[in-house]
Amino acid sequence: MTQPTLPESFRALRAVKDDAGFRAEVRQLTPADLPGGDTVVRVTHSSLNYKDGLAVTGKPGVLRSYPMTPGIDLAGTVVNDETGAYQPGDAVLLTGWGIGERQDGGYAEYARVRSEWLVPLPEGTTAEWAMSVGTAGFTAMLAVLALEDHGLTPESGEVLVTGAAGGVGSTAVALLAAAGYTVTASTGRREEEAYLRSLGASNVVGREELPGLKRPLEKERWAGVVDSVGAETLAGALASTRTHGSVAACGLAGGSALGTTVFPFILRGVNLLGIDSVNCPTPRRRAAWERLARDLPAPRLADVTQIRPLSDVPTLARAILAGRVRGRTVIDVRS
Repeated sequence: MTQPTLPESFRALRAVKDDAGFRAEVRQLTPADLPGGDTVVRVTHSSLNYKDGLAVTGKPGVLRSYPMTPGIDLAGTVVNDETGAYQPGDAVLLTGWGIGERQDGGYAEYARVRSEWLVPLPEGTTAEWAMSVGTAGFTAMLAVLALEDHGLTPESGEVLVTGAAGGVGSTAVALLAAAGYTVTASTGRREEEAYLRSLGASNVVGREELPGLKRPLEKERWAGVVDSVGAETLAGALASTRTHGSVAACGLAGGSALGTTVFPFILRGVNLLGIDSVNCPTPRRRAAWERLARDLPAPRLADVTQIRPLSDVPTLARAILAGRVRGRTVIDVRS
């Protein structure tokens, strides 16, 4: 069988920093521009995450070198794999492992990566579906799995999701509701209440409620928490989590500092669970994606997903940092 070949050139969104300053622009690259790796993937879709917004707008702390192709997610088909783990034409996805940060990522028509980073696309799903989930949805799934590993069940009580209108929060609300949990959504966008209830939230509270909880121990309310905000919101969530409940921390949209006390941990046995989606081990990744395929089929995501072309990414990056992006945004890198 004839092996697929790479084109002479292909499109990519490049983040550039030089004497003229920082900019993100669509450029033509050649195969020689691809980074090291053993597997080439023809990318059809990527997605937009908060971290991508930071990278594309030139905020410090994400991109480790320049020029760089951002995009921490990608999905497509294998062109060739030197390890033999995948065959040409195999449908795959990739999230994390430093792509779009330390190595060129998903905002390009081709990517060279390591085969061990790839996950087979779950049976019956598409690249578009995978990127409607993306790192945000994958992170939400890891958070739910961690809470369940620490004893959370639908009978345990109310579960809080902070930053609920964002990508991680939206998916967490939908996943928890699909599993039978009573979900309370916390958001600073009260105009999104109908949207959050359509995802399965039973209650919606304002963003100000959690930071307003200042005592070391507040009234016990939450059996579990998925927090993508951090800072004072996370502190308030910890103080109001029930005895032996758990809080999965997976974001810092509200800040990275955490001012709290040890009382929730030593007097109520509250568990603070860190969620790392970048270096998550492969067996855990595959389990998470199989559950996502089961609990979040494409029709459930259709109403919370928009599909935009690669050229729109710079504008979308500014919008997601300003809190103006709801749900999930899939990037069709072919258009």
